[in-house]
Amino acid sequence: MTYLDHNAVTPVRPEAKAAVMAALEASGNPSSVHSEGRAARALLDDARGRASSSLGVHPRDLVFTSGATESATLAIRGALGAAQAGRVGLVVTAVEHPCVLDLARELARHGTPLTVVPVDRRGVVDLAALERAVGPETALVCCMLANNETGVLQPVAAVADLAHGAGALLLCDAVQAAGKIPVELPSLRADLVAVTAQKFGGPRGAGALWIAPGVRLEPVAGGHQERGRRAGTENLPGIAGMGAALAAAVAGLPAEADRMARLRDRLEAGLLASLPDARVNGLGADRLPNTLSVTFPGSDGEAMLMSLDLEGICASAGAACTSGSTTPSHVLSAMGLTVDEARATLRLSLGWSSTDADVEHVLRVLPGVVRRIRDALSAP
Repeated sequence: MTYLDHNAVTPVRPEAKAAVMAALEASGNPSSVHSEGRAARALLDDARGRASSSLGVHPRDLVFTSGATESATLAIRGALGAAQAGRVGLVVTAVEHPCVLDLARELARHGTPLTVVPVDRRGVVDLAALERAVGPETALVCCMLANNETGVLQPVAAVADLAHGAGALLLCDAVQAAGKIPVELPSLRADLVAVTAQKFGGPRGAGALWIAPGVRLEPVAGGHQERGRRAGTENLPGIAGMGAALAAAVAGLPAEADRMARLRDRLEAGLLASLPDARVNGLGADRLPNTLSVTFPGSDGEAMLMSLDLEGICASAGAACTSGSTTPSHVLSAMGLTVDEARATLRLSLGWSSTDADVEHVLRVLPGVVRRIRDALSAP
């Protein structure tokens, strides 16, 4: 099996598996004061220390969650709830993850002023439009670091300057970037940053929200865990696995990023050589080293995915959370692609377990798949 869907879930690293198994032996609740509880607390503190060290932040500022969706919800609802009087607006880019966009639109239906900022054809946010959108009523700006579909990197530090210049906070979704490129969260100059374990080799169901010192959030639900910022008993095995996975991923950088870029570039060049009319989305912008979004005009994404699966190749048409949707990718639409172009697009994403053989397998199979589908669709 050739697995090229690492932007959905990347296989669990051996270090994470070991940490999960060890944490499963702890029977105590980290909030309990007895010996078993203290042992569980020690595991939790160790994982927090490893994760925060890997991200370049202080352990007390890292809040563990169940993943990116909860982190984004906590950040957005918490920031709006704690905002000063008169600051009620929300500004998001058009290519944010659905967990941000869907919540933003839900809040807008209930009265929160919302502005969606466009991107250019490369998928990079329009900074001039963003500057016009951010004003005295803006409480929070949302701008991801790396796009989950195209891998395009956003100028987050510049966005932070615009947000802070207007007195607003910035939430940065760093889910796809953490563990894939060197990232120290304070250097982003964001106020809130979300990460999740399953993207860098940790278990599903564990994530974190970094809250910059001095930033106040209104708790979404009551409870004393995580310094009163996130209620509920911590998922100790998941958090332990997350800390171990993140430490392993960061320890391998930047060499691993260079290896991913080499594999991605080989895949990209091979596909364009075999199918010259194919188009790489995000070309010309800074991109993650592991992500390749390619449009094959005249083909069909669903048919390509099914054909690849029969050949032992796992890929995706875009975000896993929107798989099966009849609506074309909002990311590709925001970049100017037509409905037909968006539906003829594949995302091929590499990870720590990817090999040269995986790339060669795709290059042997995918061009033929595209040609067969084109022939079938063009037949009278």
